[in-house]
Amino acid sequence: QVQLVESGGGLVQAGDSLRLSCAASVRTPTRYTTGWFRQAPGKEREFVATISGTGLNKYYADSVKGRFTISRDYAKNTVYLQMNSLKPEDTAVYYCAAGTISNVYYQEEYDYWGQGTQVTVSS
Repeated sequence: QVQLVESGGGLVQAGDSLRLSCAASVRTPTRYTTGWFRQAPGKEREFVATISGTGLNKYYADSVKGRFTISRDYAKNTVYLQMNSLKPEDTAVYYCAAGTISNVYYQEEYDYWGQGTQVTVSS
């Protein structure tokens, strides 16, 4: 069983930065693609970014390209989401998810989910 614990959310102003962390309890992190999804109030949960188990492949939603960066630290079994130039429309609960994925954009393919961390960006 894989457990994911997110941290790093908070309240910031537009233009600020935040770094989210997703700590995973896995023995072989290279097996798992790990991604971030977000859900804003009244909206469907949407894909944000994901990184392959090897760390070689990274994918981003168009809305965050150039502003967000996903990375992973194997020594700490942690995946990070560095968020720069935050906008009010980035306000959402951010979820970390992991699995052995065929299509990284489909949340249904992710087997394990964290509890979420709130990010609020004020204008």
